[in-house]
Amino acid sequence: MTPRPLRIAFNHISRRLWAGGYNYQRNLFAALARFQPGEFVPVVFAGNGADQNELAELAAISAVEVVRSDAFDGQPGLAAALTLGLDRDAAAAFRAARVDVVVEAARFFGWRLPIPAVAWIPDLQHRSLPQLFPRTARWRREIGFRVQIASGRDIMLSSESALRDFRAHYPHVRNRVSVVRFATQPPAAFLDTDPLDVIATYGLPPNYFYLPNQFYRHKNHQLVVDALTILKRRGIDVVVCASGSTEDRREPGYYDLVNFEIRKRGLDTHFRHLGVIPLPHVYALLRACTALLNPSRFEGWSTTVEEAKSFGVPLILSDIDVHREQTAGAARYFGVDDADALAHHLMQASQEARGAVVRNLVPHQDDNVSAFAASFAATMRQAVAKSER
Repeated sequence: MTPRPLRIAFNHISRRLWAGGYNYQRNLFAALARFQPGEFVPVVFAGNGADQNELAELAAISAVEVVRSDAFDGQPGLAAALTLGLDRDAAAAFRAARVDVVVEAARFFGWRLPIPAVAWIPDLQHRSLPQLFPRTARWRREIGFRVQIASGRDIMLSSESALRDFRAHYPHVRNRVSVVRFATQPPAAFLDTDPLDVIATYGLPPNYFYLPNQFYRHKNHQLVVDALTILKRRGIDVVVCASGSTEDRREPGYYDLVNFEIRKRGLDTHFRHLGVIPLPHVYALLRACTALLNPSRFEGWSTTVEEAKSFGVPLILSDIDVHREQTAGAARYFGVDDADALAHHLMQASQEARGAVVRNLVPHQDDNVSAFAASFAATMRQAVAKSER
């Protein structure tokens, strides 16, 4: 008899609050449906206030189920999970949906959870860049990770760089740790949008650099403003197009600070922020840009870099370990505080550009996405097998 598929619980990640996490889930579900058909049912648990369009997009992927529950409005069960060992309402929702394994993403359901759980830790930014976190936010993350580790969770990381950080900060941990490297293949429907039409819609020039990062301080938009200031003084006209949410709960005024500098320096035509735009537009702008720009000070595994790689987009990246790991040297790199080096790369790439170009998916991308799905699948099966021993 054919065994029934494993039912995996995920808590919904809002695209508005964390676009990278939302895109990770969407790509993961699509990869499982395509390369592990019939093996898994992702069950997405969302609060009643969750965005319906986001949930509908996930539910449209084969085998994905969406469950709305009061237990997932905010984190109402966190105190019970920490003090009593169980978020009872969430556990009841999991049982009702016949869940076999839970992926904990920025939420702890308790050490007494009667279902095997895998803790996905995207990065350890709060340990490497503690100054970017309010004290309470930093300790909330640290306590969350420590209770997951103490509860014996299997740990899922996104890169070898994150694994090195994990081993350095938690050297005595004996939990099973897996590295599951993200890869992406956009839905075919997202590629039907003509990039040249999108460029015209936003009034962009044929040559522009694309920076689709949410406005968190660690994403380092200010360095781009500084580089554009250098180029303007030299009389070099370069356009950086940015998109993404301006919301950062850790530092609500950060976007306003960057925007103030843009206006003060007269860079309004050089740095153009489009806000949160439809995903087909994101992929259209990515496919036609001169290069993908990511100046981030820290990443667990950059979703935007991975998406750019899937189309063979040239890359201009901060010189951090994970960017080197993702690209194996196939990019232009600059120091996270080196505006002159970034300005040089932007100038050089701009001079080499030959007008608008529209790229398609690179060969062998299926292999990368298949490996991602297989690695995730093995991690889930290991967690379930361990609980049955």
